Parts: sequence; structure tokens; C-alpha cells
Amino acid sequence: MNTELLGQLLINGIVVGALYGVVAMSFVLIYKASQVVNFAQGEFLLIGAWTCWWLLTKWQLPFIWGFGFTLVFMTLFGLLLQVVVLRPMIGEPIISVIMVTIGLSIFFQALMKWMFGVFAQPFPPIFETGQVDVLGLRIQTVYVMSLGISVVIMAVFAWFFKFSRMGLAMRATAFNQQVAQSLGISVRTVFALSWAISAVVSSVAGVVVAVVNGVSSALSFYGIKVFPAVILGGLDSVVGAVLGGLIVGLLENFAHFLDAEYLNWGNMYQVAPFYVLIVILMIKPYGLFGTKDIERV
Repeated sequence: MNTELLGQLLINGIVVGALYGVVAMSFVLIYKASQVVNFAQGEFLLIGAWTCWWLLTKWQLPFIWGFGFTLVFMTLFGLLLQVVVLRPMIGEPIISVIMVTIGLSIFFQALMKWMFGVFAQPFPPIFETGQVDVLGLRIQTVYVMSLGISVVIMAVFAWFFKFSRMGLAMRATAFNQQVAQSLGISVRTVFALSWAISAVVSSVAGVVVAVVNGVSSALSFYGIKVFPAVILGGLDSVVGAVLGGLIVGLLENFAHFLDAEYLNWGNMYQVAPFYVLIVILMIKPYGLFGTKDIERV
């Protein structure tokens, strides 16, 4: 057994899984606030990555400034998208709103290709040292940055929902919108803020992935790759999103190890999480931490 390869892949699984968990939290945030699954989540990663790339290459900004301006832009983008496109859909059937997000996904894909082309573009170098030693293994510096950013975002989410006024308002709105309104909470403000935060967090993940792999339309596929993590953890559970992301990241890399060392099937990395997802959902249909809906008839 190639233990060095196994250790390398397991560390990569933790790093990638933490990033999946961050994107999964963005799914959960919108779903908890509005009961809508946002199928344009992958495009948020793509838009954030292209925005940061454009600021760094065309305006020659330092990474820290380009990254900061990207977050500001994505905040405004998320707010504007909710107010202009999604707010008029309040009160409409959920399936109609979901179809709008699918339409937005197609539109943003085409728009990014029109603006930036269809070919992958490399990200400007950020770190002087490309790799660092971690427990005797060579890890890309950007992966270390990715893990650090993911942990910080998770900690901020935990604090936000437990202690901040707006976080408590979001939790109340997710529990019952009518009760939240009766308590003086602006449901429209909660909806807008949830989309803004989701766009910002997704753009962070998009920039991190783009630094490693370059920027291309393939980034939007992360929205589909992360979806098993969301369902696995439970659509309405932030903790489940984090755990689901880690499970999927580790499964992908462990399947890659088995395939490379023993099976030689060639596609286990892509399909293994979906197989495990099917098995778990057969046992727990609402995911590991999802809340079971109980309806009285």
C-alpha cells in the first residue's frame, strides 16, 4: 500500500471537503431563509472568480485589494439579484422560484462566456512559495490558505447564527415566517441578506479554486458537486452542510486512492459520493442532520 499517496489524498480530502462545506452552507443559508434551493450557486463561484481575476489582471491590483473589492461587489450583486429578480417571486409556488434559479444559472453561464471567453485563464501568482511541508507531505500553499479561510468562515457562521441579532432573525424566519413578522422581523431584509451572504461566501470558494485550477466555466460545476454534501448533511442544517462537505471530500479522495491502487476503473473519484449519497438517503431520507417534516392531516 502506498501510504504516502494515501496520506496526501486524505489531507487533500480534508481541504477540499472544508471548501465543499463552505459552499454547502451557502445552499443551506438560502434554503433556511426562503425554502428555495438555489441552482445558480455554482455560478456565484464563477462570477466571483472572474471578478477577482479581472481586477488582478486588468487593473493590476494586489491580491488582497482585488479580493476585498470582489467581496464588496458580490455583496451588492447578491442584494440586487434578490431585490430585482427574486423578491417579485415571493408568494409564488416554490417550483416557480426554483425554475427561476435554473434560468439564472443558464443566463450567467452564457454571460460569463460572452464576457471572458470559453478558455481557462490562469490566476496571477499569489504566494512566493508554491508548496509547504505539513507532517512530511508537500501541500500547495493555496490549500493551506483554503483550509484557513474555510475554518474562519465556519466559525463566523457559528457565531453569526448563535449570537448576532440578524442571525437570530434568520433562524426565526426559517422556523416560521409569520411568527417572525409578528415579532417585528423584516422577512424581506432577511431574504436579501441571505442571498448577499451566500454570494459572498460562494465567491470566496470560487477564488480559492480558481487560484489552483484557473478560471473557467467548469467552476460552476462545483454547485452540482456540492449538492450531494448538502443533501447528505440535511438541507436545513448548517452543521450537516459542514459534515457533508468533509464526508464528500474524503470519499472522493479515498475512492481515487482505491481506483489508482487496486480497481483501475477510472471514474470512481466522480461517482463514489453519489453512490454513498443514495445509500445514506435510503436509511435517512432527510440527511444526517435534516429536520423531518411532520404534517397533520
